[in-house]
Amino acid sequence: MKDELIRQSRTDDVVWLTLNNPDSMNALSLPMLEALDAHVLAVRQDASVRCVVITGAGKAFCAGGDLLGFRADLAEPTTDRLLNRLRFAQDVFERIEALPMPVIAAVNGYAIAGGLELLLCCDMVIAVESARIGDGHARYGIIPAGGSSARLPRKIAANRANYLLLSAELLPAEVLESWGLVNRVVPDGGLESAVGKLARTVSQHSPLGMKAIKSLLRDSGKTSLEDAARAEITAFQSYAKSGDFHEGLAAFVEKRKPVFEGK
Repeated sequence: MKDELIRQSRTDDVVWLTLNNPDSMNALSLPMLEALDAHVLAVRQDASVRCVVITGAGKAFCAGGDLLGFRADLAEPTTDRLLNRLRFAQDVFERIEALPMPVIAAVNGYAIAGGLELLLCCDMVIAVESARIGDGHARYGIIPAGGSSARLPRKIAANRANYLLLSAELLPAEVLESWGLVNRVVPDGGLESAVGKLARTVSQHSPLGMKAIKSLLRDSGKTSLEDAARAEITAFQSYAKSGDFHEGLAAFVEKRKPVFEGK
């Protein structure tokens, strides 16, 4: 793994992945994407991980794609290398979105273009007051290629998604909290504590239950309301056979805190 680009730390069942190239404002260069992908794949295979936090080092969460890398790719005779890079970025984002455990974006500063696309793949977003978030593609005559036009209208109202993509404006975290994109805004300096508390809370839930809920939420937008509701029954039928389900019921009856083992 390219550990110099992604710094991984762990507290109990929670893994923190920190984009660690502050000089570039954590731009998503190909090596950065490869390093992030390697860590995401490792986390997915570790059943002991119950929550993942993604954040950035320095003053930015992520300032977007590596435009210098784009220019180098465009110097090639064809656009194949650039398109392959963009496809790979989408693959990495999809693997983050598909992680079975909750993923929290801890937005410590600027989240622009590809940085916005990265946080859109996370289940929850906590940002500091000074964070500025937006899609800056249009400012440089570029169009989205990391999924913002697909995911953003599924997260917030269409007219607000239009505004972010078409204006290329960076908005304060508090505005995007009111729009529903950011779950919570915390004071500068309080991000690690707030996210750590949230991560500890969700990490104590049933990992099987979290996986089932994430799957239901992800699939609900692909079908009708009736079919999405029926899918809950199918998922419940399977989950009811688990040890976690029976542990939760027993803990409720016995008035104690459940201890979930993911079985």
